[in-house]
Amino acid sequence: MITGKEGLLEDMIEAYEMEKGTHEFYLKASEAAHEEAAKNAFRELADWEREHMRYLQFLYQAITEDREFLSFEEFKEKLRPEMVEGGIPVRKMEEKLEDINLTDELGAMITALEMEAKSASFYRGLSEEAEDPSAKVFLKEMVRLEEKHIEYLKKLRLKIEETS
Repeated sequence: MITGKEGLLEDMIEAYEMEKGTHEFYLKASEAAHEEAAKNAFRELADWEREHMRYLQFLYQAITEDREFLSFEEFKEKLRPEMVEGGIPVRKMEEKLEDINLTDELGAMITALEMEAKSASFYRGLSEEAEDPSAKVFLKEMVRLEEKHIEYLKKLRLKIEETS
């Protein structure tokens, strides 16, 4: 598990794994949701995580000067995430999937807000512990991306509460 004591490339690989795990979780949540609004909310969140994965892939390949797209594609397909964002085991989130309220859009937003807040906190802690200066910068950028999602979700939650 990522601790912040790794170097930049190791942190990127771990972050990619967590982003993929979260992407897969949101896809499963969209399938488990009962209402179309909640399904759509989780699909959108899955799209965000896929964009994070693309961003991480671009950074990794730029740093390693690995322009051979196929090799990363093979890595991506073989990777079986053990964690979602925030360092939470995928298995635990899948078990929790049945307990959380996915029946409406507000329940979906609250669940997503909790996950994104844990993720931002996790990356923030890692950035504070990071010894590698490049890893520190990278982890702070991951915090910024998660905080951007949190702000969006907060605004969306207020909008949903106002119209409910």
